[in-house]
Amino acid sequence: MTIRFHDSYRGEKVDFAPADPGRVTVYCCGPTVYAEPHIGNLRAGLAADLAVRLLRAVYGEDAVVYARNLTDIDDKIMAAAREGGEAIGAVTDRATEAYHRDMAAIGCAPPDHEPRATRHIGEMQALVTTLLAGGHAYAAEGHVLFSVASFPGYGRLSKLDQDAIQAGARVEVAPYKRDPSDFVLWKPSAADEPGWDAPGAWGLGDGARGRPGWHLECSAMIEAVLGAPIDLHMGGQDLRFPHHENEVAQSCCAADLGGVPLARVWLHNGMLRLGDGKMSKSLGNVIRPSEILSRWPGEVVRYGLLSAQYRQPLEWSDELLASAKAQLDRFYRVIGEAEGDGEVPASVLDALKDDLNTPAAFAALHALREAAGRGETGAAASLLAGGRLLGLFGAEPEAWFKGDASDDDARIDALLVERAEARKARDFARADAIRDELSSEGIVIEDGPNGATWRRG
Repeated sequence: MTIRFHDSYRGEKVDFAPADPGRVTVYCCGPTVYAEPHIGNLRAGLAADLAVRLLRAVYGEDAVVYARNLTDIDDKIMAAAREGGEAIGAVTDRATEAYHRDMAAIGCAPPDHEPRATRHIGEMQALVTTLLAGGHAYAAEGHVLFSVASFPGYGRLSKLDQDAIQAGARVEVAPYKRDPSDFVLWKPSAADEPGWDAPGAWGLGDGARGRPGWHLECSAMIEAVLGAPIDLHMGGQDLRFPHHENEVAQSCCAADLGGVPLARVWLHNGMLRLGDGKMSKSLGNVIRPSEILSRWPGEVVRYGLLSAQYRQPLEWSDELLASAKAQLDRFYRVIGEAEGDGEVPASVLDALKDDLNTPAAFAALHALREAAGRGETGAAASLLAGGRLLGLFGAEPEAWFKGDASDDDARIDALLVERAEARKARDFARADAIRDELSSEGIVIEDGPNGATWRRG
């Protein structure tokens, strides 16, 4: 089965056909590192992680080149530094560490390339120079702006007409803009703000200092680490306009991409919802992964995030996580019986090839679990292989049910020994009392032919 993705640009599901199957290029827009991420930030990275896992399963481990950027120069970062009375680098380092920690906790592998905006200023300035020379940009009052009127295809990715684009602008219309839709490629920096000298050819005046606009950064970093055009571009639905729309415009105007709108396929994941609205830092209704991960294993969070197909909105709640934990418990009771290395079952692989259809993939896993429960040969091994393609079943079953190792484990083990001795002495009252004590703590005792084992319920 051919991989098929829903391409946001064409508005339909299409066959995925990389330019070079031996070098499949994937880019995901990473975070702006000014604060600890919220759980919604992780969904975009997880969707990309799953897509890369699928592509590597199909094209080969070494055939996929995956980049996910960090935006480490931004007005929000500068505001956070001022508010905290600290250096910008301290803010970005702390936020980056938190993002890396949380992504690793939910089983996302690091990208092959993680370009940081501040390390590619030269490439960004070269892109601005090219756009100015081609008549696609202009200088005005210390800024360099992209001229939207110079790119007839503007709006095709977001499916917005010019009236809607202007109405949805994220900033007030500046008087120096030729058109309200024009967006900033380069902005002036004050003396106490990070900045880089602008090339004299830009016409901004001697000693002009400035910094890149957000949209410019990704186009330059894509070209620097992957080369344009790329095969797959991913990110949240909220980035479709204006960020990704602007990426397409400036990249296509800067170079001949052979009619490709920067990426051959564009994927956008849906938003997480909390109550009546989407989760976002600007709305103040966010949940931090660190808070969730203090109460739930990372694999539970991963399962919960994958429970809806990536393009669909997902309602986030403790009930979702409790359901994910219960489902994973059912799987872990079976995979402990797996013998040998199974192959990824076609039912799971085909579900993911169909636009990363994780609900269908989970249904396939449940069917394999039931087959394993009936004792069908190889079912448990296939279940394990299919789950691991999804980034699941990474723990040993015994460790999964015991939870995080702690000093309390030794106490529980000692109580089980005492219970066994009480039963041997026919002191059933004491044996039952130990079971009841552990049960009240959420500990489940399972008696078997080789003695009793325990797990946290």
